[in-house]
Amino acid sequence: MDDKARAPVLELDAYRSELVRHCYRMLGSYAEAEDAAQQTLVRAWQNAGQFEGRSSLRSWVYRIATNVCLDALASGRRRALPMDLSGPSDGAAPPGAPADSALCIGPLPGGDPAASAMTGESVRLAFVAALQHLPPKQRATLLLRDVLGFSAREVADLHGCTLASANSALQRARATLADRRDRADGLGLPAPGGTQQVLAERYATAFSRYDMEELGLLLHVDATLSLPPYAKWMRGMADIKSWLTGPAVGCRGSRLIPTVANGSPAFGQYRPRTDGTGYEPWALHVLEFSGDRIESITAFRDTALLFPQFGLPGRLSGEACPGVPT
Repeated sequence: MDDKARAPVLELDAYRSELVRHCYRMLGSYAEAEDAAQQTLVRAWQNAGQFEGRSSLRSWVYRIATNVCLDALASGRRRALPMDLSGPSDGAAPPGAPADSALCIGPLPGGDPAASAMTGESVRLAFVAALQHLPPKQRATLLLRDVLGFSAREVADLHGCTLASANSALQRARATLADRRDRADGLGLPAPGGTQQVLAERYATAFSRYDMEELGLLLHVDATLSLPPYAKWMRGMADIKSWLTGPAVGCRGSRLIPTVANGSPAFGQYRPRTDGTGYEPWALHVLEFSGDRIESITAFRDTALLFPQFGLPGRLSGEACPGVPT
């Protein structure tokens, strides 16, 4: 392939960020999604001579990315959030042993909350968790058609199947997600971006002050708090309060630093060190919203992995702490 023919392929790196999002929806892991996107670009470059321009470059590279993800999913392993592993638990009870982190859906750094509110549920944790219940090819079909806007013919060609088969897979995938929406009611449209930001700021202040009354005003009546990689999760303010004032009472006086995860407001939580010398990383809080309330708090505990991914400091000193004040 001469330089003129190779020129479009040189543009491949421009697709990196959207490929990471696509692979994240497929795999439920940011680290695995980054690896899959990198593998996609390497394969695309190595096979540049096979790109003849009969389809768009975007369609061609997404075909490669989807096949990379399908290969990764061939083992049958499914990632999940705590509510997919067990029923809600008593907030006063300890969390038990952590689950295998390789089985837990992880958060996706970044995104624009205002834009995500406009585009809906494409990278929301609840949506990504629901996707994991679909067989891999159905998952890919639904994402390519309903999130990325590919045509039925493009998806059929990607899977090497008939148009009728591709459409049937899409209908089955939509039906499964609709059933989960009816049972979990966790995939409603999020609040507008401005409302999210106000709620998030009030949440950070209330949590830092450990103001249970204010938290109760911010949370939906059926709000959930989950603690990956632990299977423990709670529903409703009564159990959430029991957790925060019981087993998690050491979080009183925490500082929260704002960030963004899955296109939603999020916070790095730093808990006071027992020796009084500052604050240590404790959890990444990812908030999701319904109307004018917070509907879920997912507090990811693997700070050694997550805080560097989100650009959060490894420790806060007590003298110059940028977190939300108590």
